[in-house]
Amino acid sequence: MIDLHASDLRGFVPARDFALSKAFYRALGCALEWSDEGLALFRLGTSRFYLQPYYVKDWAENSMLHISVQDAARCHADIADLLESGRFAPARVAPPKHEPYGALVTYVWDPSGVLLHLAQWDSSSGSRSGQ
Repeated sequence: MIDLHASDLRGFVPARDFALSKAFYRALGCALEWSDEGLALFRLGTSRFYLQPYYVKDWAENSMLHISVQDAARCHADIADLLESGRFAPARVAPPKHEPYGALVTYVWDPSGVLLHLAQWDSSSGSRSGQ
């Protein structure tokens, strides 16, 4: 087996409207670490991801980020309040749902259709959370 000596893994997230998506992720609490006209680097906790002003509908609507959170219900309420203004349309949020793999998940679709899984892990399934 090859040992890459990897120290970080960052995904690329598409954005139909780069400015709107940057504002959306900042409103969700992601810290914008760096940006130019062709790429933005966000940090959320100890993880990072790139946002890029490139959009293909099928790609965006099949992209997902799984984010472990402390309180999926609180996330739902806060994000529903945020989206109520219509500022981030067509972003949307669904109420938390218990999933068979042991998490309570609030699903959020960003303005480009990327699906975020905000997963609250119960104490018996903590090993699956990656924490």
